[in-house]
Amino acid sequence: MTTQTAGPEKAVTRPGDKIFAGAATGSGIFILAILAGVAAFLLWQAWPALVADPAALPGGNGLWAYVAPLLFGTVISATLALAIATPLAIGIALFISHYAPRRLAQTLGYLVDLLAAVPSLVYGLWGLAVIAPASVAISQWLNTYLGFLPFFAGPPSATGRTMLVIGIVLAVMILPIMTAVNREVFLQTPRLHEEAALALGATRWEMIQMSVIPFGKSGVISGAMLGLGRALGETMAIAIILSVSNVITFNLIGSANPATIAGNIALQFPESSGLAVNALVASGLVLFALTLAVNMVARWIVSRRSEFSGAN
Repeated sequence: MTTQTAGPEKAVTRPGDKIFAGAATGSGIFILAILAGVAAFLLWQAWPALVADPAALPGGNGLWAYVAPLLFGTVISATLALAIATPLAIGIALFISHYAPRRLAQTLGYLVDLLAAVPSLVYGLWGLAVIAPASVAISQWLNTYLGFLPFFAGPPSATGRTMLVIGIVLAVMILPIMTAVNREVFLQTPRLHEEAALALGATRWEMIQMSVIPFGKSGVISGAMLGLGRALGETMAIAIILSVSNVITFNLIGSANPATIAGNIALQFPESSGLAVNALVASGLVLFALTLAVNMVARWIVSRRSEFSGAN
């Protein structure tokens, strides 16, 4: 008498699973199609400026001479905002996740997240009416004592509409997303790692240095990259505050400041026509490529972090 062994049972496929899988796949393809469509549209509209006579473009010196100061202003303003916001975001996230009582931490978390709902127009008006006048005395002090550095060479602006003010305003604008990412990463630190550090006699700050920050390092970097991508595309706040010139300068407190790509498009597009419009779209294509690259790097860092587990 032989005994037959039952083979492995086939997984039951439900109609809902097929519908969900199809919807998820279709959504991913749809997003890629939209992204490709935006890139194709920008390239199509920018092509006349890419092949046009340099003398016919704004400024008369070619497309790169037109875009380069805008790209420089975009990068330096976003980098300055990132340098200001990163330590603040880490400190706020650590306070909410490891120092503040639970109720206070929840309230602070809601308030920080609420900053993301404030329109950029409001930030621009706040920067113009409050931060810019208050920065005049600070700019004069920086020029007096740190004027040997190219960042504070001066002469200081009398109105305060400078790249330094833009960096401060953008730092406040990107603070919510960076703090949210850092907070969630710090909260995911394995509890056993924290308890082991405390059991060995470490203080709370030493425990954070040995366990929390190493675990969340890639999350901090990815949050910074996401904040950088947000700062690169900011428009209205920069258009309201900044007094721009077609220059490339590292001076953060002077009255001559490079414009940003997004701010320049917002200011110039309504009155432009012909090749000027194509040149603006070409600068938008450069911004699109830069922002896409920043977000791709951020996603790559996030995917690397997903390979790490608390048991490693």
